[in-house]
Amino acid sequence: MTLEDYLNGQVLCIDKPLKWTSFQVVNKLRWHLKKTFNIKKIKVGHAGTLDPLATGLLIICTGKFTKKIDSYQAQVKEYTGELTLGATTPSYDLETAVDKTFPTNHISAELIRAATHEFMGDITQIPPMFSAIKKDGKRLYELARQGKTTEVKARTIRIEAFEITAIDLPRVRFRVRCTKGTYIRSLAHDFGKALGSGAHLSELRRTQIGNFRVEQAQQIADFIAGLEAEN
Repeated sequence: MTLEDYLNGQVLCIDKPLKWTSFQVVNKLRWHLKKTFNIKKIKVGHAGTLDPLATGLLIICTGKFTKKIDSYQAQVKEYTGELTLGATTPSYDLETAVDKTFPTNHISAELIRAATHEFMGDITQIPPMFSAIKKDGKRLYELARQGKTTEVKARTIRIEAFEITAIDLPRVRFRVRCTKGTYIRSLAHDFGKALGSGAHLSELRRTQIGNFRVEQAQQIADFIAGLEAEN
């Protein structure tokens, strides 16, 4: 593709690597586009943050297509992942260490599958303190990393599908389809409570956004190699 193609707008499907932030992916692609075409500026943005410990589909928009980001963000998303029962963490995932442990010997496969029904449809959810939501001009995760807490407002989200795909206690694998604004980490945390225990998210992969699937996605290195080969 030419510089004009990228400036007029492209949608790039990238498979975000583990431990990369979504902003790091955007910055990496922007840098290589500027370098390849010897330009000082080009608009590049992502359509929906993935946590550093999550992998999978990240939609990147370039040029004029950055105006379409909101429409992509609004589309239904699908995730697969794993939650671990019997322990919680402050971040609701593996970013922080376990802070509390809970019994799990009362939990059966039947109880786990039955509990998913409590989370179907329109539900209220409180985002985790370790999130990029802003309050009084600061990201919540900035406050959390300073050991500070603040009230986080609940929001209404919709879970269209919540399927348990494998159980190997204390690990439980799942598939979720949900609307914009859903925190799978909060879902894992609340799911542990519903089972009379605790839980945290131990793995997450985004597999779909609207009609875009992760199977269509490129690795960052492959995109860069293709970009350099074409130009």
